[in-house]
Amino acid sequence: MIERAPCGSRPRRRVAPTLPGRSRPRRNQAAIALNSRLKNLQWPRRHEAVRLCSERDEETTPMPRDDTPPLQHLHPKLRQVSNGSEPVNQLRAQYSQCVVTRKSALPEPAERRLAIEQQERDRFAAGLSDYSCLTVHRGRVTRPKQQAMPVADDVFINVIVETEPREPGAPDDTEHVLRAIDRMLAEAGHRRRPGQQPATPLLHRRNFIAATVPISTLRGLAALEGVRYVHRSETLSLRLPRPDRGPAAAAAIAPTPRRVAVDGQAQSGAGVLIGIIDVGGFDFSHPDFLDADGNTRFLSIWDQGGDFRPPPQAFGYGAELTRERLNAALQAARKGGPPATELERQSQQEPGSHATHVASIAAGNQGLCPGALIAGVLISVEPPGDDYAARRWTFSDASRIVHAVEYLLAVAEREGLPLSINISLGTNGGSHDGANGTCRWLDAFLATPGRAISIAAGNAGQERPTDEDRFGWIMGRIHTSGKIAAKGLTVELEWIVVGDGIADLSENELEIWYGAQDRFTVSVQPPGSTEWYEVAPRQYIENRRLPDGTVLSVYNELYHPSNGDNYIGVYLSPFLDARAYTPITAGVWKVRLHGDEIRDGSFHAWIERDDPMELQRRRELAAYRFPSFFAEATNVDSHSINSLACAHWVIGVANADAEQARVHISSSQGPTRDGRNKPDVCAPGTGIVAANGFVEGGGWVAMTGTSMASPYVCGVIGLMLAAKPTLTAAQCQGILRRTARPLPSHDYAWRNDAGYGLIDPVAAIEEARAFDERRERRDPPARRRA
Repeated sequence: MIERAPCGSRPRRRVAPTLPGRSRPRRNQAAIALNSRLKNLQWPRRHEAVRLCSERDEETTPMPRDDTPPLQHLHPKLRQVSNGSEPVNQLRAQYSQCVVTRKSALPEPAERRLAIEQQERDRFAAGLSDYSCLTVHRGRVTRPKQQAMPVADDVFINVIVETEPREPGAPDDTEHVLRAIDRMLAEAGHRRRPGQQPATPLLHRRNFIAATVPISTLRGLAALEGVRYVHRSETLSLRLPRPDRGPAAAAAIAPTPRRVAVDGQAQSGAGVLIGIIDVGGFDFSHPDFLDADGNTRFLSIWDQGGDFRPPPQAFGYGAELTRERLNAALQAARKGGPPATELERQSQQEPGSHATHVASIAAGNQGLCPGALIAGVLISVEPPGDDYAARRWTFSDASRIVHAVEYLLAVAEREGLPLSINISLGTNGGSHDGANGTCRWLDAFLATPGRAISIAAGNAGQERPTDEDRFGWIMGRIHTSGKIAAKGLTVELEWIVVGDGIADLSENELEIWYGAQDRFTVSVQPPGSTEWYEVAPRQYIENRRLPDGTVLSVYNELYHPSNGDNYIGVYLSPFLDARAYTPITAGVWKVRLHGDEIRDGSFHAWIERDDPMELQRRRELAAYRFPSFFAEATNVDSHSINSLACAHWVIGVANADAEQARVHISSSQGPTRDGRNKPDVCAPGTGIVAANGFVEGGGWVAMTGTSMASPYVCGVIGLMLAAKPTLTAAQCQGILRRTARPLPSHDYAWRNDAGYGLIDPVAAIEEARAFDERRERRDPPARRRA
């Protein structure tokens, strides 16, 4: 039912009800609200939509411009964003992890306060003042991007630019494009001046450039000579494991055994750098990270969202906490001062920190590499259940992963150490064949010996509830696949957007990939509507406001430049206006694929993941961010692996329940869309007890997920690199696959949930030591029996 009000009069709104007993947002309330609604939800049903009056109420289609560059060089999502007005993109920055506004700094008095507090801590750490002189914040530290509305024309997005590869000896287009981007940013006032840090870092590797650019420059960027394609930077999924509950977890008082011995000799990982890219904060003061002298084993921590210390020089944002300052804080704390993590604070310091737990598994004193050095990168994201507004003012997309691996490489090269990196974060966007910009960057990064990356396969494997009070299955219905048998036939997909009276102000995305030899027309039908919006190949709908208020964009692309396949993107956006916010209509959205020309007919589709959480209220609307998912009849329980783990030379890791000798129900499955065997192996990831960060007295906590399995593999690779520092990522992958052990009732064949089997640390280290040895046969030829 839709209520309309005459323009000029006060609109009659259906106000989304406040949850019972709610007076202000509280931790985990979004998940509670979602669970209560899903219990009573009956699909399909017609939902009531909030309809607000606005001067921009009419349906409009942008007029083509004569100077529009070739659209095929720009990812459709970037086209959709660049088509939005400046006010819309300012508002989008509050709800999107991939769009930010730059000029939203703290007021000058607050800046002075932060500077004074930093000087106080420096003086205390140096022994020049006592504890009574310190200003100590016991709560979260408010970050600059939360304080002020953005400047109108200063909205940014991250991209990865792929340039045209050239023959050996030919001029390099990458350098040409780098200079052109630098000029574009300089003209917009966003590049460094002499003696200043870069406002927007430019990184490049092979024929790829990672850049942060104003949205207003996107189409000009795509038109630059030498640019093959401008890739988007996908949203990172941050639905992280929480501490395990129940009697078994409560009784966990000691860390899960992880130490490895070969031929009776304990392996330490000395001479290796373990790099951890994560969220939640690194508790460098936890006993699991201190050496025999009480100093930290962390070489550095780059807090991408921090402002307490200067940033790394090459990046120009965040705060770099150095080993010297970390040790000074530890020494000051031992003399009776405040906790070391207050003296050298991070923008995220969550009790039970995910990053601390992950680092403990890979490289803690009770972990796999107790002798390794550690470097951490804290992605600038507030985990679910914290300050929801803060996430809307900062980047938390895959480009930050690219920056993080390059930073860790710089640390490793400075120290002259081989590097094993763990990434327990992920995304569901992209083609799942390793062809997107981030995956190809990671593969290029891994081309040099002495580097390896382990990536969690993801926790999207569960498709049905184990009991009526558990809703983890929602995060599992992200994939479907099928086949249009012949020309003229259709396949219909059911895509569920959750709402039921609560406003969904997140952006929902569906990507469909199919072979170049076929042609599909796509049609989209909103919930409760009889209208179908049809888009044939080489056509698109861009930012069209539907009668129910949802903004629809559909792109039907041919011959994607990265893999040559065809691509359909369907994007549902809320209507964002300073005077009127209209959420996405809840219910079943139907997506119909028509077979125009069929030679194979196969397709795969994925939904980009939203983390369930409550946003700030927007006037009468209770604004939420909910995940969308496929209906049970549409979902296909395979190919749900984290798209970052689809890169060719990373190690994709599944979650093994070692006690039950099986793969955990939540562990994501492969293979990749192009049929490669991912995940590679499984490792212990269920009920893993490791360091409990930012909790008084330290201690231990149990967690479950591929987030716990992946650092186990990262640590094993660290031990392999300690034995053979020149190992390549491809060799590490081959050794782990070769030495993995089948789970009970399995054979050595690859499986879509367990990979090649359970990792065997001892066998992997022995193989790493011995495989490169060669012996010449000198004995006389032997006659083989028939």
